Formats: sequence, structure tokens, C-alpha cells
Amino acid sequence: MGASPQVHDFEPGIKKSGLFWTIPIPASAADADLREHRARYHMRDVPVPDFHDFGNAISPHPTREPGKASFEVHWTATGPRQRIRDATFGYKGVFWPAECHIDFHVTDLNSGVVYHSVSEGQVTAGAGFGHERNGRYFS
Repeated sequence: MGASPQVHDFEPGIKKSGLFWTIPIPASAADADLREHRARYHMRDVPVPDFHDFGNAISPHPTREPGKASFEVHWTATGPRQRIRDATFGYKGVFWPAECHIDFHVTDLNSGVVYHSVSEGQVTAGAGFGHERNGRYFS
């Protein structure tokens, strides 16, 4: 059985600066309770274009259709916290390994195509959450 062609590529695109697949988020979109060892990240109806396929998305003049995405991600710690400190790169933090569950749906507003996650059977391959400091905040 061969691979099927990709027909939708929902993502924020590539900025002229070279920054890709990244958007600013409001502080209210993420919250964590480090005492309860849980974290959550969620947004609703985020404008995200549908580039159709990866080749178009990375082309110099991509075409796009309007789209929107909504998602909710939950992390629950599965082990003890781990402290990391790397003076060479100016980075430190406290992290918990975790199980992660994602619910999302994304819609192409022109065609009405909707993709959504399936809750049953999700498996965490590697996840974690915590608090970190870097750059000028590293001390």
C-alpha cells in the first residue's frame, strides 16, 4: 500500500524573518499547577491557513485557504521532577516527565473540510512540562 497524497497542511506559515510554524499566544492559553503536577495549553478558533501540502507551504509564493484550529493539551506528571542546568547554553529548569493527551480540530473555511483528533488510543511517546529560565533570565 503506497502513501496517499497530502491534501491539507494547516500551519501558521513562514515569516520573512525565517521564523516558521510559530505564533504568539496569550498568557491565558497556558496554565500549570506545579503542586498538582499538571499543565494545560488551550486555544479556540486560532486563524491558521491551509496550505494544501508541504511543498506549497515552503514555496516562495504559497497559496493558502483560510482555516481555524482549536486544541486542548493536558499533561499529567508520571515521575519525580528533574532539575537541569546548562551554564554553557545559559539554560536551567525543573521538569516532570508526563503523559500527554491532545484534543484538536481544524477546519478549512472555504471547503468545510474538518479534521479532529481521536481520544481513544492516544499514546505518549515522550512528554514533559515544567518551568525554565534562559538567556538574560538565566542565573
